[in-house]
Amino acid sequence: MRYLVTGGSGFIGSHLCEKLIEQGHSVLALDDLSTGRYENVAHLENRPEFELRVASVTESRVVEHCVTECNAIFHLASAVGVKLVVEQPVKTIETIVGGTDVVLKAAARYRRPVLLTSTSEVYGKSEKIPFSEGDDCVMGPTTTRRWAYACAKALDEFLALAHWYQTRLPVVVARLFNTVGPRQTGQYGMVIPRFVSQGLRGEPITVFGDGTQSRCFGHVADIVGALTGLMGRPEACGQVYNIGNDEEITILQLAERIRLLTGGKSPIRMVPYGEAYTVGFEDMVRRVPDLRKIKALIGYCPTQTLDNILADVIAEQTQQGVVQGR
Repeated sequence: MRYLVTGGSGFIGSHLCEKLIEQGHSVLALDDLSTGRYENVAHLENRPEFELRVASVTESRVVEHCVTECNAIFHLASAVGVKLVVEQPVKTIETIVGGTDVVLKAAARYRRPVLLTSTSEVYGKSEKIPFSEGDDCVMGPTTTRRWAYACAKALDEFLALAHWYQTRLPVVVARLFNTVGPRQTGQYGMVIPRFVSQGLRGEPITVFGDGTQSRCFGHVADIVGALTGLMGRPEACGQVYNIGNDEEITILQLAERIRLLTGGKSPIRMVPYGEAYTVGFEDMVRRVPDLRKIKALIGYCPTQTLDNILADVIAEQTQQGVVQGR
């Protein structure tokens, strides 16, 4: 099989490309390198099973050519990170909704199966824990830019499932919870690489808000394994699946653990949301996935613990010379 992976040079996308090649497939990665990095896929460029095309997923002609050359599509291209969402809301909405519309139209024209990656953000401010795929989505007001990402991704899901309903285009939606591992950058607000970098440098580890908000972190290796497991399963078409880890930890507890693992020299500094992002910023208090649905279909069960994740991220950043500031 030849797969199109949009956002293929991104953190998750690059690992997915590797996984598909490891399984014996070939990959065409489409990425404009705006948030993805060439370094993530440079080691694949000399392999005959891999091709990178540098272009935006919103360029309909380019996307159509890519779709015609492939058997199926993993659509990962998206605006990423809370920082980017808050600072560039127009780009966020246009990239997410516009890009998905382009991909789905091309897929519908040529009848190519699509796996759309969505996000746990679509659950919004829901207080029902754990989050199950059929739960209500509770969004904040449109005047708070933070919710633009969640609403745009929810619209992506509606559009994908509408294609399934109207023409039976094979689509499946994967809602990813916090995914972490090697190659992830803290540049766009991702918390673990940011904490690790601060801890290795001996700088204050900055916790936004009061630190009581909790998250569950999944290793990228587990996540891409689940994505490839869903693709091509007829029972998954027209369905939504949570993918992640259900090991919950507060952000303050996370900061304390990383502080100890990186030498214990960094103080922990609390930063109000208004200072970190913007006045009126809102956050999700808890984000815990119900994984029963995907387990029932493909036997998915996370294999990597939070300690494994932290060890991998610390090892990578140490190797890259974060401690020396290079």
